[in-house]
Amino acid sequence: MKKLIILTITLIGLSVFETKAQDLQSFFNDADVFFNSYVSDGKVDYRAIIKSPEQLNSLLEKAEKIEVSTSEANTYQSFWINAYNLSVIKGVIDNYPMKSPLDKKGFFEKVTYEVGNTSITLNDIENKKLRGVFKKEARFHFVLVCAGLGCPPIINKAYQPSSLESQLQKQTEIALNNPNFIKVKGNEVQLSQIFEWYKSDFTQDGTEIEFINRFRKEAIPEKAKVSYYSYDWRLNAK
Repeated sequence: MKKLIILTITLIGLSVFETKAQDLQSFFNDADVFFNSYVSDGKVDYRAIIKSPEQLNSLLEKAEKIEVSTSEANTYQSFWINAYNLSVIKGVIDNYPMKSPLDKKGFFEKVTYEVGNTSITLNDIENKKLRGVFKKEARFHFVLVCAGLGCPPIINKAYQPSSLESQLQKQTEIALNNPNFIKVKGNEVQLSQIFEWYKSDFTQDGTEIEFINRFRKEAIPEKAKVSYYSYDWRLNAK
């Protein structure tokens, strides 16, 4: 009898595990289709989403019930990066028309979303679920897209556990080699305010310039004078 009970419990556990894995993979697959349908050239077709919001709503319904352990680092990070970008889009269409996410008071720090079996703000996804857990991973700043043009561009794909490392690397390289994002002129360099706001993330193992040069094809002089240009909060709409 004991063996039968143990076998039954094991089978139930395996079934639950398999169901969770299927739900998670379905989320990643559907997110990939969604981003491919509504994102191009780093901009989002919010008007088209408003006309047919079913895909987005279905994705967020799936995200509401998904839980991922931090021990599965790539899966966990991929889930929360996608959840952040999808929630930002949801926040925009819920308040559309808007010229900037800042048009909605509390857009990042007060409005909550039901994700991962918790009610959570965008700031808490970024700072508690991602930056707070993976403190050495500064590349998050180049894949979390806040709906402003000043942010590195959103991609038309979902972040996936199997390709997360290459995706983080690629998006960081694209941003840090973009002359409109890192503005170099002689011995002076203007950086996005992202580097000012999150300076501690970029200076854990050296200076901001040393961090940037790890990803650049053409290195910035190490003694270059650093300043920060104003963030462009205009909406990243098509």
